[in-house]
Amino acid sequence: MHVYSRKANYYEIDQMGIVHHSNYIRWFEEARIELMDQLGLPYKTMEEAQVLIPVLGVDCAYKHPIRFGETIVLELRIQNYTGTRFEVAYTGYCRETGQLSCTGTTQHCFTTPDLRPIRLNRSHPEWHEVFLKASSEE
Repeated sequence: MHVYSRKANYYEIDQMGIVHHSNYIRWFEEARIELMDQLGLPYKTMEEAQVLIPVLGVDCAYKHPIRFGETIVLELRIQNYTGTRFEVAYTGYCRETGQLSCTGTTQHCFTTPDLRPIRLNRSHPEWHEVFLKASSEE
């Protein structure tokens, strides 16, 4: 499990005084990029190797709002890795209150820059092993 945290900024707050729902998707992306860095596979390195990781889908369930100045703590895990696709599961908590804030997933695949699918186990077996290991961690 990988953990990412950040404080909610004022510009992310809506008229109701809570973080606007769209910002959770941005936070998922920030956390996912940091996760890839922690795995030793920064997006920049992968893109330089002509491997892209487009988002195929996003799901977010909002449980309890985050407010300005509170810290969201996102726990991430890679799941359902197949060599061509994977999901990242997210569970978010408010550090200050301990309340569950959100749960969600993002679905991804590996492609070339012209969006042709890549089988990571064939094109980059060492990266495949990293994803296998990460997806088997609980």
